Amino acid sequence: MNGLIDVKLLLTQVLGFLLLVWILRRFAWGPIVAQLEARRQKIAGEFADAERRKAEADQLKLKYESELRTIEAQARARLNEAIAEGQKVAGEIKTQANQDAAARLQQAEDDVMRRREQAKEILKEQMIALSLKAAEKVIRMKLDDAGHRKLVAEFLDEAGAQR
Repeated sequence: MNGLIDVKLLLTQVLGFLLLVWILRRFAWGPIVAQLEARRQKIAGEFADAERRKAEADQLKLKYESELRTIEAQARARLNEAIAEGQKVAGEIKTQANQDAAARLQQAEDDVMRRREQAKEILKEQMIALSLKAAEKVIRMKLDDAGHRKLVAEFLDEAGAQR
C-alpha cells in the first residue's frame, strides 16, 4: 500500500456503513426517536402539570389572603362593636349612678328639711312653754322694776338651761 486508495476496501466500508445506517433506521432509529418523543412529551406534561399546580397554589394563596383580610375586617368590626357596646354600657352605668346620686341627694335634702321643720316645731313648743311659764309667774305676782328684771333674768337662765 503505497499511498493508493484501495477502492474495494473503500466500497466495502461505504456499503457496510450504508447497510448499518439502513438497519439502524429500520429497526433502531424509529423506536429511539419514539422513546425520545415520549420522553419529551412526558417532560412537557410534567411542566404543564407543575404550571397548573402553581396556578392552583397561587389561586389558593389569593383566596386565603382574601379570607384572612375578611376575617381581620370582621374581627376589627366586632372589636369596634364591643368597644361601642362597652362605652354604651359605661354611659348607662354613669347615667344610672348620676340618677342614684341625685335621688340620694334629694332624699338627704328632704330629710334635712324635715328635721329642720321638726326642730322648729320643737323650738316653738319650748318657746310656748317658756312663755307660758313666764306669763304664769308674771300673773302670780305683781312686780316692780327690780322684780321685772329679776323675772327676766330667771326666764333667760331657764331658757339657756333647757337648750
